[in-house]
Amino acid sequence: MKRRNFSIHLATVAFAGTTPAQAQAPVEGTQYIRLSQPISPTLLPPASKIDVSAFFWYECPHCNAFEPLLEAWVRQLPPDVAFRRVPVGFTARHVVAQKLFHALEELDQVQAVHRKIFATIHGQGRRLTNENDAVALATAAGIDKARFIESFRSFQVDTRAAKSRQLTDAYKVDGVPMLGIAGRYFTSAALAGGHDKALRVADFLLQQARKR
Repeated sequence: MKRRNFSIHLATVAFAGTTPAQAQAPVEGTQYIRLSQPISPTLLPPASKIDVSAFFWYECPHCNAFEPLLEAWVRQLPPDVAFRRVPVGFTARHVVAQKLFHALEELDQVQAVHRKIFATIHGQGRRLTNENDAVALATAAGIDKARFIESFRSFQVDTRAAKSRQLTDAYKVDGVPMLGIAGRYFTSAALAGGHDKALRVADFLLQQARKR
């Protein structure tokens, strides 16, 4: 979902249809991008961990389609990887979804209801344009209304949202879903040629990060 028009046109770039034995490494500038300057360590996990930041927006249909693949991939990540979901805040509408996610984080409810939020929006055609919409989605997912509103309006959530916007800018994110790796690279379905291929590129980039 592009920053300006909320749409993404998936590229048809693939790994050239080769067999595993013939497959070539992902190509920089085509299937992934190297940042011109690495991200400041202040925005990254401890040096012993490799950052994987998954940028998303709850109303993005491509993020919804990517989520099951992403969840399965995350379960297989080794201990040296620090994974986090990062909701984007491109516009005021995105910020509502961003604060919804971070309110769930504050309440320690992301694991319980993250997929439910996606399912309600994309399965029932629900909108997420203002605080009332966020409250309705959270309560439909089983979150206490009063606790959610308090969290949604809190300084802690505003602080988390601001950090997410910093990280989004640092990784040069202009569309979702997108994966930032090690504070140095990013890839996406649009670059890699599909959601599954983006995860393969991410695996390659994790290997590259370990060599440094």
